[in-house]
Amino acid sequence: MNIAIVGVGLIGGSIGIRLKETKFCSKVVGVEKNESNQKKALQLNLVDEIQTLDEALASCKVLVLTIPVDAIMKILPGLLDKVTDQVIIDMGSTKSNILNLIQDHPNRGRYIAAHPMAGTEYSGPEAAIPNLFKDKMMVYVEAFKTDEDAFEIADAITDQLEMKSSFMNAEEHDMHTAYVSHISHLTSFALALTVLEKEKSQGRIFELAGSGFQSTVRLAKSSPDMWTPIFKQNRANVLEVLEEHIKQLQHIYDKIEQEDYDAVHKWIKKSNKIKRIIK
Repeated sequence: MNIAIVGVGLIGGSIGIRLKETKFCSKVVGVEKNESNQKKALQLNLVDEIQTLDEALASCKVLVLTIPVDAIMKILPGLLDKVTDQVIIDMGSTKSNILNLIQDHPNRGRYIAAHPMAGTEYSGPEAAIPNLFKDKMMVYVEAFKTDEDAFEIADAITDQLEMKSSFMNAEEHDMHTAYVSHISHLTSFALALTVLEKEKSQGRIFELAGSGFQSTVRLAKSSPDMWTPIFKQNRANVLEVLEEHIKQLQHIYDKIEQEDYDAVHKWIKKSNKIKRIIK
């Protein structure tokens, strides 16, 4: 069985590394528009060869889509038009719009919506790392609409990546990821811009940046080509979580302005309850 990775960056490249390492398939094919990334993917041994999308569809049993979500929406209907027994696995970070787009497609059963809850702030083939997915969660969305044999292949790949599994509907997935993933990136982008703005007048500010700042702002290094489409496709949920986040920031702003430090203490103590969820 040959497997094609469509988009050989952090996620796709890390999948390629692992599948080659475990010898799960006969060949790992890369589909990548960027010529520089094609060369890097081959040099780094992330894939065995580079093919066009049409060539990969003809030569591979499985196509794993690890490109930005707007690009997935652009190519997915055409791929499903052409499949026979191939399996298309979409690993995008939002699901509702994608699933609505292909919900009535006659080949819907050959498609599975999956989201590996793993990543780093880096992008491109050189960002790919072994064991990126180990012990992380693979979320399957509306898996009951996928043909049984197609799901079994997707789940076998999840096993190769040493991931755990969770099942959700599209609305649950998009709402939950807005709260645990998308807001983290939005906050990091905003914090980076806040400090960069101050740096214009206080050039030595980063001399004081310690591990706390670095861990909080780390996600601001993430790719705008990946994240802008995510915010676009998950707009309603992103706006909801931003509204709550802004409300919390306004609350603590008001309490500090009023010098109500008992309220500040209570606010921080209340936030400590996150320890119940994150050890």
